Amino acid sequence: MFQFQHIEYLTGLAAVPLMVLLYFFVIRWKKSTLKKIGDAALVNQLISDYSPAKFSLKFVLFIAAFTVGVLALANPRMPLGTATVHRSGIDVMIALDVSKSMLAQDIKPDRLERAKQLLAKLIDKLSEDRIGIVVFAGRAYLQMPLTTDHAAAKMYLSSATPGVVPTQGTVIGDALKMCNAAFNVKEKKYKSIILISDGEDHDDNAVKLAKALASEGVMINTIGIGSPEGAMIVDAETNEVKRDATGAPVVTKLNEIGLKDIAVNGNGIYQLFTNTDEVVSRIETQLKSLGQKPITENSLINFQYFFPWLLALVLIVLLAEFLVSEIKSVKKNLPSINKKKVNPVTVLLIFFIAPSISFAQNDNKLVKKGNEAYKKKQYEVAREDYKKAAEKNPANQKAQYNLGNALYKTAKPEEAVAAYDAAIQNSRLAIEKSGAFYNKGVVLQNEKKLPECIDAYKNSLRLNPADEDARLNLQKALQQQQKQQQQQKEKDNKEQKKPKDEPQKKDQPKQQEDNNKNDLPQPQPSKMTKKEAEEKLKALLQQEKKLQDKLRRVNAASPEKPEKDW
Repeated sequence: MFQFQHIEYLTGLAAVPLMVLLYFFVIRWKKSTLKKIGDAALVNQLISDYSPAKFSLKFVLFIAAFTVGVLALANPRMPLGTATVHRSGIDVMIALDVSKSMLAQDIKPDRLERAKQLLAKLIDKLSEDRIGIVVFAGRAYLQMPLTTDHAAAKMYLSSATPGVVPTQGTVIGDALKMCNAAFNVKEKKYKSIILISDGEDHDDNAVKLAKALASEGVMINTIGIGSPEGAMIVDAETNEVKRDATGAPVVTKLNEIGLKDIAVNGNGIYQLFTNTDEVVSRIETQLKSLGQKPITENSLINFQYFFPWLLALVLIVLLAEFLVSEIKSVKKNLPSINKKKVNPVTVLLIFFIAPSISFAQNDNKLVKKGNEAYKKKQYEVAREDYKKAAEKNPANQKAQYNLGNALYKTAKPEEAVAAYDAAIQNSRLAIEKSGAFYNKGVVLQNEKKLPECIDAYKNSLRLNPADEDARLNLQKALQQQQKQQQQQKEKDNKEQKKPKDEPQKKDQPKQQEDNNKNDLPQPQPSKMTKKEAEEKLKALLQQEKKLQDKLRRVNAASPEKPEKDW
């Protein structure tokens, strides 16, 4: 059955009647203008070369091109056929740990890569089951809902890295909740969660939650990957060993006890990763013990799309409209003269657009060149490339944003802030502007410019409320500001208590000492009444209470983040 993929674009056809009305208005205006000239013979002589029929033809061609273009945007298509797929299987949610501890290389090449290889083989074995994927670290995210499209599952699985989850840590409880939310709550069986992790859990709710899910018919099987002896974490970007707050190298160890407890309370089994085929075989056997349910899906085999043909038709009609001249054909007995006039608007468009395209290509090449240098940590080289690109095209948001990063890396914070401001000004997307505000806030926070830093983080969160890093940095900046204000207040109190004069020498005569005392400036009585002082103190206490309430609201709005970030 013929259909449109983007039917909302068909609203553009509402402009056709308006164009027709505009056409008749222009025709009426032309006739009225000709009548105002007065002399019909003179008018006919002046417009003898003009062809009203060709003018109308050009309008019809333009309307036709516009209409076909709108239809092309709506993407007309026709299904080549449908197939009803009957399966017998279960629903399986895979919870994959992508925290930085999974980068440990006690299992080669590293824990995460080996886990993805294992899951890819397991997906091949679960050909009749619906599969979904949740990735987690400090928070859990639904990477793919339940589907029978196993090719898509492998694609999502291959892209899973620590970078897809901004908050680091290992919160297994959140992952189990997210997996359970993807299931059909009405069913009490045929549901299983496969959790693969090193078990270094930073929350205490996982075991309790596993027991609760088991009561709802969910089987939880766990796979431990890593070694009890542990290994250090090497950051892939910096190639340096991960260290804790004290500066000691972080050693991440496999926590088999925690994973076993989850499996036991989840009516499943625990498997220590030793051999991929062996683990896959045992998990497959365990899942078969759940039985199978019938799964029926109507799957569209393929579509035939018509928009390429429609776009080609639009180009042909526009070309025809361009070639049709409003001038009448030249008579044969006249010399061969090309009466066709080139549309001046077209000439101007070509004149202005062609250089701009070349211009954009040049500055984008410089940005790309700078990116290559930046990846190699050649920050000064990258900075010069970005600067040249920004000078060529100040409106290039990527050039300004990357220039700010390079300037920050080369210890030029003030120039970096200016570059981020330029990137903000030229950002079209809210996510781009939010990122520039965030980086600006980081630079200002390192420079101890807390008020400006707080404003930048707030602007970033207004544009992207889901940015947890910006939220946490804002909280830290507010705490730093409060501490700074408190220190300044204590400093001011100490200066007020400090004596203004040196103590008198013991060997001076008593009379001289008395005279000196009389010469000393006497303390002035306070001009503030006791009532005014009490009111001022009350106002200060109220202001401090508001600040504490604000910080508590920020903490309540932010999700709990584990102290560990691996």
